[in-house]
Amino acid sequence: MLSRSTKKIVGVVMLALTMISTAVAAERAASIEYEIVGRPANLQPDFIPPPDGALKFLTIKAIDGSRVDAVISQPNSKTAANTTLVVTVHGSGGSYDSDPNGFLARLLPGKGYAVLGINTRQSGARINTENFLEVRRDIEAAVYTARALGYRTIILHGHSLGNIQILYYAANNWEPDIKAVVLSGMFANLPWKSRYMLVQNEESFAQLHEASLKSLREGKQAAVLPMQMRRTGTEGEAVTGQHFLTYRAEQSSTADGTYWIRRVPQPILMLRDGGDSLIQPFEPYMLLSAATAPGSLVPSIKYLIVPNPKGSNPRGHRFSDNQESLADAIVGWLQDQKL
Repeated sequence: MLSRSTKKIVGVVMLALTMISTAVAAERAASIEYEIVGRPANLQPDFIPPPDGALKFLTIKAIDGSRVDAVISQPNSKTAANTTLVVTVHGSGGSYDSDPNGFLARLLPGKGYAVLGINTRQSGARINTENFLEVRRDIEAAVYTARALGYRTIILHGHSLGNIQILYYAANNWEPDIKAVVLSGMFANLPWKSRYMLVQNEESFAQLHEASLKSLREGKQAAVLPMQMRRTGTEGEAVTGQHFLTYRAEQSSTADGTYWIRRVPQPILMLRDGGDSLIQPFEPYMLLSAATAPGSLVPSIKYLIVPNPKGSNPRGHRFSDNQESLADAIVGWLQDQKL
């Protein structure tokens, strides 16, 4: 028969073995990974390092395995821990080196701010193919990578289509190091706008909707639909069922900024180019109204129109004619927020 002291020792040993066994059995279900890489070959020629900063290129693996190409533009005179970082998301079919995201990566470091630009899963040739609900994983991957690199103060910026992706992320991730949200070239309610201002044809819209539902039921929602969608001008564009259902169809889409903006718990800055010919003047006011409605979580919001000396023109949507003015407006507001 074992003595009381011997039993106690045996019990401790068994507990230790159990803990070791549990530790050995632990596995990783998913992860976010990043790697520093060389300069990609297909960037815009004018996408160059800022005069007093450096560019660092990365590839990031989102938690679902999707690849996110990214760039960090950091002031040489500051460390990551002492720099406010702007995580910037491009518009429809854009990229981190296209306007305005590209020139912000060049201009903001000279004003003391770092920029982390990403290419989401709807960048370039992948335009109109993605599921809206999955883009949050690209933003999540960027935010976690920023933290791993030492940044402690994060601003979220979304341009055009990126505005609704950022609003969705901010509304669903109340993280203490995310201090503010900046929106540029923002629309209000994309499902409504898609139907009545972009497609402008009830028969075509109904055909797109029915084809999208059919693709979902058949498990082919990631495949391009047999008909195109009118998005801007008179040209049609290829679209997948999952894009249409999660962005454009009123019955299933959640890409409505008027819904998500009131659920954002950070201060918000909205910026519209005075020459923007794609975003209608009333759209920012729909967002402003929602953000200031009773019960909204938004602590403060400011809307600025950046004057465009060239008047209404297609470049206005990208702030290409007033780059410094946009950068100064963002920096001035961030300084007002003590960020």
